[in-house]
Amino acid sequence: MTAFLETIPSLLNQDQGLGLVLRETLKHFDSQTGTIHRLDAATQLLHLTAQLGLPPQLLDIVKTIPVGKGIAGETVAKNRPVTICNLQTDTGGVAKPGAKQTGVGGALCVPIRRNDQIIGTFGVGTIREHDYTAAEINLLQDIANMVGESFK
Repeated sequence: MTAFLETIPSLLNQDQGLGLVLRETLKHFDSQTGTIHRLDAATQLLHLTAQLGLPPQLLDIVKTIPVGKGIAGETVAKNRPVTICNLQTDTGGVAKPGAKQTGVGGALCVPIRRNDQIIGTFGVGTIREHDYTAAEINLLQDIANMVGESFK
């Protein structure tokens, strides 16, 4: 386990733990935006639980995301990480049109799981174009798994 990963449980045990984990994760990944969504399995909607760096005009858009829509929704639908090298030039159709307003280039979103069940998503974005490595994807997945164990 990396030294950074070892800090996650203590951050989660503090007041505003999700926000602290999000902030420290963004620092570690040299990223400017981050979101944590919680899945309501009954309605198949993701609800924004924590965020950093999103423009105010996007908060209403990302507050609730249907499974299968946008990067977070695709992450749940596919049950695997979703990564985009440059959101500004992506034509794959995964990102919602309003996502370009974030100014994000590289984006990565992973499922948050507890007992092998998806219960949310954890996403990071950077203003620069960026291809996420397997090690970066695995690290964010490890962080997300720790977050999942902390969700009440």
